[in-house]
Amino acid sequence: MDDPDFIRCCEPTPVTARILELLQERSIPHRFVTHGPTRTSEESAAARGESIDVGGKSIVLKVGDTFRVCVLSAGLQLGSNAVRRHFGEKRARFATREELMDLTGLVPGCVPPFGPPILDLPNCLDEGFLRSDRIAFNAGSLTRSVVMSLDDYLEVARPEIFPFAKANERS
Repeated sequence: MDDPDFIRCCEPTPVTARILELLQERSIPHRFVTHGPTRTSEESAAARGESIDVGGKSIVLKVGDTFRVCVLSAGLQLGSNAVRRHFGEKRARFATREELMDLTGLVPGCVPPFGPPILDLPNCLDEGFLRSDRIAFNAGSLTRSVVMSLDDYLEVARPEIFPFAKANERS
């Protein structure tokens, strides 16, 4: 693959460093996993040795005029209409690859489930994730992941929590 952004995101990024610094500063227990490049939630779950259900899939969505990091179980799909309605907006759409790069410096698949202080975007979490005891996510890289307790994640990420995931329509 000759995509320089993809190649760059196969190594630790500044976002990876910020996540690890934050977890270390707060003495938050976590498991850091180095693995081959992953492009799908299924590949990421297998590389981490975790269920896809604890994978935190982070999607940058433009809701009205605001970009947001929406986090849901990797085994589910984003219900963009639920997000749009929650924020009282008429429109919601996925960030383009170019917008994602401009906003985060990252390619699709490696956006972590954080807003400030990691990413300068508000973040929200699907309330269904609260049934899990941990969250696993790509940490700003397609080859680096973190697994941590959901309680610790909630304390450090402080997402807005409401229902917006729906069953995966893929067979």
